[in-house]
Amino acid sequence: MDDRAGRREAIEKLMEYAVPEERLAEALDLLEIYRHDRLVLDLLHEFYSFLPEARRDWIREIRLVARRQGVLLLAAMTGAGGYLYLVSSEGLDFQGLLAEGLWDPELLDFFGFADRDDCQRLCGAAEELSIYAPIDGDLDVCPACHAASGELHELGCPVEICPWCGGQLINCPCRFDKLELDHLSSERDLVRFEEML
Repeated sequence: MDDRAGRREAIEKLMEYAVPEERLAEALDLLEIYRHDRLVLDLLHEFYSFLPEARRDWIREIRLVARRQGVLLLAAMTGAGGYLYLVSSEGLDFQGLLAEGLWDPELLDFFGFADRDDCQRLCGAAEELSIYAPIDGDLDVCPACHAASGELHELGCPVEICPWCGGQLINCPCRFDKLELDHLSSERDLVRFEEML
């Protein structure tokens, strides 16, 4: 059994306890839509493991609030409202109620919001946000780090192409040549390399 199949099975078991019986079929349909999307499977597992309002609830749809460099801000729309999740290939973080928007100034800046009010305005019109498409159906998204086409890949992504030689960036020697080093030994070396990209 692959990792995603095991994750789906665990989510189904959690749903038996978390989802109101009359909504279970709809919740399972959503799980089927995202059956190959590791990011959403993590979100569903988190939601059904730690129900935010500590009462039975279900996710009816997932909407995309913002996306940048493989980091997604997703809205889990439930029977009772909505919740924000920050999701990437490195994990996920619950951000609170959708209606309240983001609180963290660094995240607001990262996603390009002018301020918290700007984020709240967007989140307040949740029904106008696009439905999040499963990764397996989106050819404009990197399958490894989830960066959208045209965005910078996560540093170390195996899909990223070297701009100098055209090889796989994590395997070519260009980074050492350009930095004039034998190996990368500090955070400063990484920052310099990132700036060159």
